[in-house]
Amino acid sequence: MNHTIHRHHHHFVWDRSLEPVYEAEPGEEIGFEVTDSSAGQLSKTSTAQDVAKLDFDKVNPVNGPVYVKGAKPGDTLEVEILGFGPQSWGWTGVIPGFGLLSEHFQEAALKIWDLEQGKAEFLHGIEIPIAPFPGTIGTALAEQGAHSVVPPRQNGGNMDIRHLTRGTKLYLPVWVEGAMFSVGDTHAAQGDGEVCGTAIEAPMDIELKFQLHKGRQIKEPQFETKGPLVHGPPDQRYYVTTGFGEDLMTACRKAVSYMIEHISHTYGLSDVEAYMLCSTAVDLKLSEVVDIPHYLVSAYLPLSIFK
Repeated sequence: MNHTIHRHHHHFVWDRSLEPVYEAEPGEEIGFEVTDSSAGQLSKTSTAQDVAKLDFDKVNPVNGPVYVKGAKPGDTLEVEILGFGPQSWGWTGVIPGFGLLSEHFQEAALKIWDLEQGKAEFLHGIEIPIAPFPGTIGTALAEQGAHSVVPPRQNGGNMDIRHLTRGTKLYLPVWVEGAMFSVGDTHAAQGDGEVCGTAIEAPMDIELKFQLHKGRQIKEPQFETKGPLVHGPPDQRYYVTTGFGEDLMTACRKAVSYMIEHISHTYGLSDVEAYMLCSTAVDLKLSEVVDIPHYLVSAYLPLSIFK
């Protein structure tokens, strides 16, 4: 590894005027020491009361920015994910006012995960495979000023794509000289949708390699990744709930609500436990979008997590 961007070299907004912490050559491999998405506001000993007091101006820190030599507006930055360091702990929280079902889950909740043994046990007999990835990753925006890192944007940002795992090549548009790349918000595991608003939020190291594609412009991120794109072994079985709606948010909310009911009834979890389990293990899929204004979303629960 040529260089390491240490955890104190982080920022909380996308801003093209930020000073770079390092200048990288194309082809260079760089390590990043990523803190968790709470920026250290939560720890192994935190409680739900600490979640309720989170300062949202200090969440989702991203390490950087890194200036990539030769990168110009109109180019594309290729970021290859080489690997991740070990994870020791993580957290999943329900944050009041945040998440897909925030109207139904208004009280703070917190699950602290022990990841020391290379596995993530939700409760006794429920184990989620660890599959680390960065939740927030991107380049500086073309627009002047400070822009929140909390939502996804055309520069990448807080995309929370769980398939950005080891071996993936992510392609990001370049709008400013040097690209001004940053990464953070590492997750040990997540379901497609991250429905309660958090995954297994875990501090860890990540190793990346940069390449430039000159004169190749893309409008939003694209990537190459390996399959399969599902949780669990090849012969995996799933329990699936569906949600119908005249807009996608309604369909998503119904599919997840029905899954929470199923998990609570079948496995004896509380509703909030089932909600957090959905966020870390259940995948939302667009099953039908063609019969406008009728949409169908399915929620896939991998049965192999129940031991």
